[in-house]
Amino acid sequence: MLEGLEITELLLSEVQRENLKLRLDSGYFSKPMLAADSAVRAYPDGHDELGALFARFVKGIFDINADSYTDDGIPFLRILNLRRGVIDESNLARIPEAIHQSERKTELRRGDIVLSKTACPAASLVTVDFCNTSQDTIATTLSSYGLNHYKPEAIVAYLNSSIGEQLLWRQFQGNVQLHLSLDDGRKVPIPRLSPNFQANIALFFQNAESARKSSLRQFEVASRLLERALGLENWQAPELLSYVRNSSDTFAARRLDAEFFNPGIDQLLKRLSCDGQKIRDVAPARKERFTRNETGEFYYIEIGALNSDGTAESQCILQREAPSRATQHVRTNDVITSTVRPNRRLSALISEQQDGFVCSSGFVVLQPKQISGDVLVTYLRLPIICKLMDLYTSASMYPAISESDLLNLPVPKFSTATEKAVEQSLQSARLAKQRAAHLLESAKRAVEIAIKQSEEAALTYLEANS
Repeated sequence: MLEGLEITELLLSEVQRENLKLRLDSGYFSKPMLAADSAVRAYPDGHDELGALFARFVKGIFDINADSYTDDGIPFLRILNLRRGVIDESNLARIPEAIHQSERKTELRRGDIVLSKTACPAASLVTVDFCNTSQDTIATTLSSYGLNHYKPEAIVAYLNSSIGEQLLWRQFQGNVQLHLSLDDGRKVPIPRLSPNFQANIALFFQNAESARKSSLRQFEVASRLLERALGLENWQAPELLSYVRNSSDTFAARRLDAEFFNPGIDQLLKRLSCDGQKIRDVAPARKERFTRNETGEFYYIEIGALNSDGTAESQCILQREAPSRATQHVRTNDVITSTVRPNRRLSALISEQQDGFVCSSGFVVLQPKQISGDVLVTYLRLPIICKLMDLYTSASMYPAISESDLLNLPVPKFSTATEKAVEQSLQSARLAKQRAAHLLESAKRAVEIAIKQSEEAALTYLEANS
């Protein structure tokens, strides 16, 4: 009768152990969850509960929404910023200083740990000097016991390992949306890793952070190269108190806002139009429609998945659950740029590994032909070009530039030397980013090896992957 089914048989005493809510669901008692729990509790040097490591374990700011975000201010963490164990500064929101000051109880400092409490498990080391965090996360600070016995990098590596992630998943509950309560989060077991092993894990995190910073510097070098080639280094549009334009200009543009008709913008457009070519001439829009099926999966790129370095993340989605905005395929070396809020530098280059992926209808997909893809994505992400695109937006809630206006933006010709220098900088940036990802992944894998085999085997693995 039970043939082919996965059945877990437990003693009543085992069901009741550390289970005050008397959960009986299959997820909580599935074999992988029980195996992970047993492995941690059998660790040679013993284990602690997560709550014992922290003096503060509180949920983030509750009463705040996107209307409170500002272009500057205090960094504000959301779940989308908790990637790979360190803070992902792509799409990092900011809140006013006044709100931060009133919510200091959830302030996070460099070296603290932030956990996800909604939708799915995640844990990240705070790698910014200070910030605040949303209600969908848990803000923590290590206690004196935690500081004496654990390194935050080792805790994060463990929680992001397959074993730690399973044990976090085990505590998530809910019908509509899964969530992790503070009490349940505190009781997740954590192995007492040796000081030497933790020091090695911390070193991997530090080296990953150095590689990540090197990557960001190289992306900025590419931007400076283009600005220098355009003669736009430190260029600012003049801020005149008043100026006059013909009524025919306003009727032709169908707008009356002063910023759009700033004489400084005319100067910028003339500088960029020196070669008489537009984006549509060098990178026409690609139209390759995606049609969903009832079976299979696909990889989807949405606007929130773009990184601050001109790359894009993706997520695997079932075909039958494809969002309505999943409409177009992308190909290797395409450049995608968001029509919504272009001032946020939302452009990315599609990698060879992303060939055939699907992106949101909120992007214009550009196919570089008479320009390098690296140069085009760098050009579209220049702050001055993003400001120019922003001038062409309409609507207040979701300001967007039309595809036609985007394709009609001017783009000058760049010398071969400039293009090669930009490409070289971006190649160096990508290699550094890959190294950072490799180091963080190795740290997580080493924790798994330590738990399943031994710390000696894990240290051998780290040495081979350093």
